[in-house]
Amino acid sequence: MTFISSPPVALTIAGSDSGGGAGIQADLRTFSFHRVHGTSALTCVTAQNTLGVTRVDALSPEAVIAQIEAVTSDIGVQAAKTGMLLNRPIIEAIAQHLQAHPIPQLVVDPVMVSRTGDKLIADEAIAALRHRLLPLATVLTPNRYEAQMLADMDIATLEDMRCAAKKIYALGPQVVIVKGGGFTGELRGVDVWYDGDRLEVMTTERVDTPNTHGTGCTLSSAIAANLAQGLDPLAAAIAAKNYVTNALKHSLSIGKGQGPVGHFYPLHERARLC
Repeated sequence: MTFISSPPVALTIAGSDSGGGAGIQADLRTFSFHRVHGTSALTCVTAQNTLGVTRVDALSPEAVIAQIEAVTSDIGVQAAKTGMLLNRPIIEAIAQHLQAHPIPQLVVDPVMVSRTGDKLIADEAIAALRHRLLPLATVLTPNRYEAQMLADMDIATLEDMRCAAKKIYALGPQVVIVKGGGFTGELRGVDVWYDGDRLEVMTTERVDTPNTHGTGCTLSSAIAANLAQGLDPLAAAIAAKNYVTNALKHSLSIGKGQGPVGHFYPLHERARLC
């Protein structure tokens, strides 16, 4: 048996989900199942379960940057992703640090609006994200409502998604993936990719499950893991979308609310084959 002594390394800069379905917990599990060593920089701690969030405590911007510096100065990272950044001071500190110390591949999950349309951060934080962090992104992964906000338009059709992707691309990211997970009907789960030249519509089979908590975190961290492995952005996104689809097929019915996707589904498949 051959062991990899120097695996690729990815960094998640995000909040903690005490329920384990999203945030850095989801990111680190996703990294592991892509054979990537996961590192982390916490931005906030949430008291959270399948029913919702009851408390959020932010770390100081200095504490966030200290974590990033500790990882990058010693271990180094091939790719990173951002998730819940929570407030303007944290976003601006991260953007300033990454401008001075770039990470090769940065995936930005904007985490501004939930897939049900609930706003998650303040307007000043959204402005900082738009102007400071988006231009640094290798891949940006807004959901339908985040894309509406960034493109300043309603999104109801596939053509709207294509138009929004082009508008958001003008804000500076190298690649935009407008996600269709918040739709119902034919557009559910349909994503639109745009890199300034190539526009692709990415589809997979639809999975009917109420347990979808953490899908956005999982997709962005899977993209980052695939980038760390050396895949090009489109191949990384396609592979990540397939991973999320399979994780949805193995979603977990735990708690009294919306359960998470099954990040460790490869273990179930391996056990079934043994």
